[in-house]
Amino acid sequence: MATELQTIGIYAFLLGIVVAIIAGLAHGMLATYEGAITLLLVILGLIVGFLNIKDKEITNFLIGAIALMVVGSANLSVIDTIIAGLGTILQAIVNYILVFVAPAALIVALKRVYTLAKGV
Repeated sequence: MATELQTIGIYAFLLGIVVAIIAGLAHGMLATYEGAITLLLVILGLIVGFLNIKDKEITNFLIGAIALMVVGSANLSVIDTIIAGLGTILQAIVNYILVFVAPAALIVALKRVYTLAKGV
């Protein structure tokens, strides 16, 4: 049972990253499906948060999530002045990855708070 859940979590993570990258690359062409893509990434992020991150990985995962959020706040579209369109694509990819990672980070943070509140 645990092995099956771990496998599902691994595939959810890989699928989330692939969907985020493809959606970012095709950002302008997928405007009609943006809501569905966002919903898919949120669901995959929740699955990853519940199934993939173990207690010993929580701190590292949350630090990584914070780093991604900092990168997401950067204005990557400035790169467009050097290579037209590249900054916009990079910003879209990072934004979609954030949509994927944020729900996982929320679940993991809540797990940590619950553990701390229990006093374990």
